[in-house]
Amino acid sequence: MRAVEVSDLVKLYKKNPKPAVDGLSFGVEAGEVFGLLGPNGAGKTTTVGVLTTRVLPTAGQASVHGVDVVRDARRARQLLAVVPQRNNLDRSLNIRQNLLFHAAYHGVPRAERNARADEILDRMGLADRAKDKIDIVSGGQAQRVMIARALMHQPKVMFLDEPSTGLDPQARLFVHDRVKDLRAEGVTVVLTTHDMDEAAKLCDRVGIVDHGKLLALDTPAALTRGLPGSTTVSVTVNLANTPVELVEKALAGIDGVERVERIGSGGPAVALPPGLPPAALAAIAAKAAEAPAAPSPTGQFRLYTGHEAAVVLPAVLRVLGDTSCDVTDLSIGTPSLEDVFIHLTGRELR
Repeated sequence: MRAVEVSDLVKLYKKNPKPAVDGLSFGVEAGEVFGLLGPNGAGKTTTVGVLTTRVLPTAGQASVHGVDVVRDARRARQLLAVVPQRNNLDRSLNIRQNLLFHAAYHGVPRAERNARADEILDRMGLADRAKDKIDIVSGGQAQRVMIARALMHQPKVMFLDEPSTGLDPQARLFVHDRVKDLRAEGVTVVLTTHDMDEAAKLCDRVGIVDHGKLLALDTPAALTRGLPGSTTVSVTVNLANTPVELVEKALAGIDGVERVERIGSGGPAVALPPGLPPAALAAIAAKAAEAPAAPSPTGQFRLYTGHEAAVVLPAVLRVLGDTSCDVTDLSIGTPSLEDVFIHLTGRELR
């Protein structure tokens, strides 16, 4: 039995003609760390909302360890826990009381919840802060408290929303280690994150969604291997004398280059409001003439190739020379999960 099962899930909201979730299907194995990835507005939050019984689906089914989250929401909630991105701890209680209140809500007997609180506070490095009020803890400590609270009723599935956002490197590593501990203990973890490095390090598999649909599902390594080109060449050039489209086309024509992606371009630009009188335009022109020369526009490109970098670099440099482009930066690497994400979902800001 899978820990999480989603089948043909659809969610429509009255004020939006487009579905937030559009026929989504996937499964998460027991004891797996699964990443649900996607741009803002892709449908991740709605999907997690359905799985955690906070959102009613329009159609389709979703279950946690075989329990339907709609037909038997109360039982499903006993099997899962949610650690939100934002701090929702009770500020009127201290750290320990937050844990005890959560356990009591889930029906954990008094003696058991006291012993469990001691054990979990120790595991989360919070034993010496147990009596501290929530208002005085740091962001990293609050995140640890929310994870500790979620563990109090011993859930089988843990949902983590952006678990390391805003944390310093030490706190982030601590949270990552606790996620790995949960996996070792057989707890299934479903996390959402915009940090592709975090997803690649922590997740056994990831599902990438956009516009409510599943675009890809596999291990991070398999998704990266499936991206065209096993080597990347990133180059920044001066575009003072050459249109960016011409450079992109020339790079794409190099033998062995499977794909070229324009990852950035820049240059000075001034937007003037319409209808300015001639005198104002003349004054602006005079000021511009007195200003120091603006930097030349630049273009940034990433090339994907199945060859070793040494094979294609001479051709890259030759083509850039032929198009009168000066190279200002060049680096060699391998495709990452972020490259896969951008390849599938695009670069458009949401």
